[in-house]
Amino acid sequence: MKFLIVDDEPLAQQRLKQLVEKLPQTGQVYLASNGLQAIELCQQEKPDLVLMDIRMPGIDGLEAAQHISQMEKAPAIIFITAYDEYALDAFKVHAVDYLLKPVREEKLAEAVERACQLNRAQLNAIKSKPDARANITAKISGNIKLIPIEDVIFFQAEQKYVTVKYLDGETIIEDTLKELQAEFDQSFVRVHRNALVAVRYITGIHKSNDGKSFVTLADCDKELEISRRHLSAVKKLISKL
Repeated sequence: MKFLIVDDEPLAQQRLKQLVEKLPQTGQVYLASNGLQAIELCQQEKPDLVLMDIRMPGIDGLEAAQHISQMEKAPAIIFITAYDEYALDAFKVHAVDYLLKPVREEKLAEAVERACQLNRAQLNAIKSKPDARANITAKISGNIKLIPIEDVIFFQAEQKYVTVKYLDGETIIEDTLKELQAEFDQSFVRVHRNALVAVRYITGIHKSNDGKSFVTLADCDKELEISRRHLSAVKKLISKL
């Protein structure tokens, strides 16, 4: 098996590597120091099992696992955590494997035996309302692309698909507008039943000759229609900007 160890603490990373190398299942072992490196290595090397710290700067273990779990051949994930036993109850109930720091050799062997793939449903069960992601995941030519949420101008639904418009272009994503609105309700506003707009990119409202209202956006030539249902809320928001 190919293992990926993800930990921002060099000593903990090396100690875990030594333990992993003793396992009979072990083949190649890769190392990453943060969530972004973990995602990149999973795309490049396609490990079978990821041992990942939860608390890391930047993209933490939970967010990295969300992105990794959407890959076509997603590895199994075991979390490394310093949580106390009460917090770990959530992991146990939802069948998410974990190792408590400091990692013990026998516990590692047991966790590897029962490792199972971590999916989005399990992640959401761990956190009843997950923290908003710092990045949006898009699949392009079979690879995972991370789009910084601060670069996203709007999300727009068309039939069964949602398009994300960001500073460098646009692409289709798998999230629904309902999910996106619930997650990013502090930084995006619904302007229409089919569109969510980033508050930071709103520059004003434009009214067409036929009486329809459109939101104007910085760094974007496209104007999105504002439905009558949402017009009052959008106007109120703009008055505060």
